Amino acid sequence: MDIQVWSDVVCPWCYIGKRRLEKALETFDGDVTVTYRAYQLDPTAVPEPLPIKQAMAAKFGGPGRAEQMFAQVTEIAAADGLKLDFDRAIAANTFAAHRLIAWAATLDRQADMLDALQRAHFTEGIDIGSVPALAGVAASINLDESAALAYLNSEAGSSAVQTDLNEARELGITSVPTFVIDGKYAVQGAQEPATLTAAFEEIARREATEAGR
Repeated sequence: MDIQVWSDVVCPWCYIGKRRLEKALETFDGDVTVTYRAYQLDPTAVPEPLPIKQAMAAKFGGPGRAEQMFAQVTEIAAADGLKLDFDRAIAANTFAAHRLIAWAATLDRQADMLDALQRAHFTEGIDIGSVPALAGVAASINLDESAALAYLNSEAGSSAVQTDLNEARELGITSVPTFVIDGKYAVQGAQEPATLTAAFEEIARREATEAGR
């Protein structure tokens, strides 16, 4: 089974969705490959580091509404063993972070890099819009910091990220996480592990039936 996951690094539901997918696959009896694909919730530039709470208050109609949203998702994430610290999180354009994930994929460390970047953003208050900071995140999972920095200071990986963004538009993906299974089944949102497992089992059954015809 091939699972393509469109997600954004600064999307808390994508962070939760990744953890739930991993739990679901622990109980799914089948061969699975998972590839994470780039998506940007907000492709606009972030000219200078800005606390996420300040950025979201402006976007969601005031600090009260934003605080309510943060509290809800923080509680849900905690139940999945994830810590979200929105007091420290910094708003960032994620294009360079997605390029770094593309680089890590060439080293078979894609999922590790995504996890490290999400942890850096949501827990450690690292500005993942900063190229030097991104190289530091690469070093935190024992990848070559200087190689990561050189990669990010070039145009490498830009076309791969743009391909993912273009494909998301072609598929009509407007919210993430979105899981596309075997190129023809879509599951949207950070579903519970049991829900994902049931979906995968149903898809496997359908595919086996199709193959047997």
